[in-house]
Amino acid sequence: MATTEQTHVDPAEFRLHVVAESIRLFAEQGYEATTVDDIAAAAGTSRRTLFRQFGSKEGLIFADHESLLDQVAGLLENAADADDPWWVVCEGAELVFAHFAANRELAARRYAVVSQVATLRDRELVMVLRYQRLFEDYLRRVQPAAPRTRIVAYAAAVTAVHNYLLRRMSRGDREATEAALDAELRRLRATLAVDTG
Repeated sequence: MATTEQTHVDPAEFRLHVVAESIRLFAEQGYEATTVDDIAAAAGTSRRTLFRQFGSKEGLIFADHESLLDQVAGLLENAADADDPWWVVCEGAELVFAHFAANRELAARRYAVVSQVATLRDRELVMVLRYQRLFEDYLRRVQPAAPRTRIVAYAAAVTAVHNYLLRRMSRGDREATEAALDAELRRLRATLAVDTG
């Protein structure tokens, strides 16, 4: 019998499949009650492959964030000469939101699981800080004349607005959309960004 990992040629598609199956099981059985063997069986892969690809059960919950952090870092790196670096930070936040908006059911299940497990909530906070740090580092690099406090405030505000709307969307709020995020980020850009060039 062919396993899922053999039939999925695209590694990103395979990872998304494994993440979706793990989150489904966590939501149905509970995080602590779900074993790595349960996940491997549901995903059609091996325990060894799961540990090699994701490292741990926690790694399964946050696997797409690792990929998204890389995508955001790439976006920022490629935008070193952007006309509006403050808005580039907003584009990074929108990239992350769009990923979860395209997978609303998965985002809702993940939110339900994470909100019930203290260690996962702690890991989520660390993940949020990693995005914020990416934004701060980028702005410090491309806006060296901007006050550091303004850079920190801006990166924190963009991250906070994004996370607030993402949580609302994950709880089923249909008004928490990409358009709503864009409008709020444009207000932040107009209010907090410093033009130094």
